[in-house]
Amino acid sequence: MTEYYFMNGEYVEAEKAVIPVRTHAFLYGTAVFEGIRAYWNEEEKQLYVFRAKEHYERLERSAKIMYMECPYTVDECCEITKKLMAKNEYKQDAYMRPTLYKSAQKVGPGLYDNEDSFMIVSNKMGDYIDTSKGLKVCVSSWRRNSDNAIPPRAKVAGAYANSALIKTDAHNAGFDDAVVLDEEGRVTEGSAMNLFLVQNGKLVTTMKTDNILVGVTRNTIIEIAKNELGIETEERAIDRTELYISDEAFYCGTGAQISPITEIDSRKLGDGKVGPIVTKLQKLYFDVVKGKVAKYKHWCMPVY
Repeated sequence: MTEYYFMNGEYVEAEKAVIPVRTHAFLYGTAVFEGIRAYWNEEEKQLYVFRAKEHYERLERSAKIMYMECPYTVDECCEITKKLMAKNEYKQDAYMRPTLYKSAQKVGPGLYDNEDSFMIVSNKMGDYIDTSKGLKVCVSSWRRNSDNAIPPRAKVAGAYANSALIKTDAHNAGFDDAVVLDEEGRVTEGSAMNLFLVQNGKLVTTMKTDNILVGVTRNTIIEIAKNELGIETEERAIDRTELYISDEAFYCGTGAQISPITEIDSRKLGDGKVGPIVTKLQKLYFDVVKGKVAKYKHWCMPVY
């Protein structure tokens, strides 16, 4: 079956969706993007795009930081996404990557005199990380880029060189992923996802100002944990050694979804197994994203 992408205002066959090799975003990483998931609900025979509006609102914020302007409104982006998913006739979980990028063919890093273009690529996608088992992670020797360098609160393509080094070195050392510290040695997040700890029945996560990407999934977890499970979240600075003495931990993000962590720097969390709070949150989250919880169905944009 032919797969389609959205590019230059049209739905084009995937193999025809190309950019010139001198495109500024390719040469300098001058693009902002989002990762959005769609979940297939077998009982309803429906594909739900999860929190598309919130993702496109964040894309707008990233664009503002990077002197960009999307040619479409948030609502228009949502409609384009819906039509793309329908055109691809997905009947299983899928992933979309909307990208706003500097498309001038010129040499030099400047963002001025440099037009903006928009595209969305998509593909079928199951679990990016095996969410059924506990991850073994390390604390990375690399530091998270800071707000005064390449701001992590903007989802900038070039910034993911930082994530690539973090993920690759962790993998080469025998770990599944890594926890990243900032230049002051405080915890930020994972290689490309937010981090939560569980301490004394409460969730603990870093603050929005702790050099993190403020995740749509992060915000989802905070809300559903409180409203449905009665679990509060404390947002604060986290020291490295808190990682080792927490009861449970997990990553969250569009790609990671909810990925339990059972070991950090060769130290087991709790009994070394996936904990009860993460297990409850994971089940609740997958029910929410598949449109099975009526209270949150407004987050789920139906495609068919």
